[in-house]
Amino acid sequence: MLDTLSEAWRDLVLGSSCVGCSSPGRLLCDACRASLDPRPAPAWPTPRSPGLTDPWAATPYDGTVRAMVLGHKEHRLLGLAGPLGDLLAVAVEAALDELLPVFGEGARLALVPVPSRPSTVRQRGHEPTTTLTRAAAARLSRPGRPAVCVPLLRTRRGLADQSGLDAEARRLNLAGAFRVHHPALRRLARDGRPVHVLVCDDVLTTGATLAEAQRALRAVGLPPLAGVAVAATRRRLPAPV
Repeated sequence: MLDTLSEAWRDLVLGSSCVGCSSPGRLLCDACRASLDPRPAPAWPTPRSPGLTDPWAATPYDGTVRAMVLGHKEHRLLGLAGPLGDLLAVAVEAALDELLPVFGEGARLALVPVPSRPSTVRQRGHEPTTTLTRAAAARLSRPGRPAVCVPLLRTRRGLADQSGLDAEARRLNLAGAFRVHHPALRRLARDGRPVHVLVCDDVLTTGATLAEAQRALRAVGLPPLAGVAVAATRRRLPAPV
């Protein structure tokens, strides 16, 4: 909340412009927000990453959405967390409607964000995927289907930056990259209610990151229902029928 207020104050004092069309004013103007038009769909990468379970994305990774993701992640435009979280929530809802039409009384939804390397978090000054996942959980929560962001995963030492790596190099770099934080797992289990787990990320490219996160969760007895992302690179989305 304080981060959101500080961003609003900065925009008021220093001025800002829309990341989509550069018009002065909000970080995302009403016209660009209206043009997002999310169409959530399965987003299987080619080639398919081993162990990847049901990847979904809200929209292609291009245009305004790409500018939003980069602005939030790399330039700390925290005011974009809300609309990006809304897109992530749309992908979660679509995956649930397809894979789990009957939610189950007393169950809850655990959204597990893909973690960044600690050095990357320090450099950026925030953890963008966790922020988006929290925003999505807040939108999704309602009576009968409570949702919560649960940062269960941690990264191993020596994990390299994924940017610039091809699909095979990403897979090798991410082998064994994530582990479950057991204190967080115990807190989740303490509630005693059934839980449906989805792994969340901002962008789906090769699917290696989601696959590794899903592997780490399966290893402790938490098989994820799906992996979801705000956006997928266009070449990863299924061709129109």
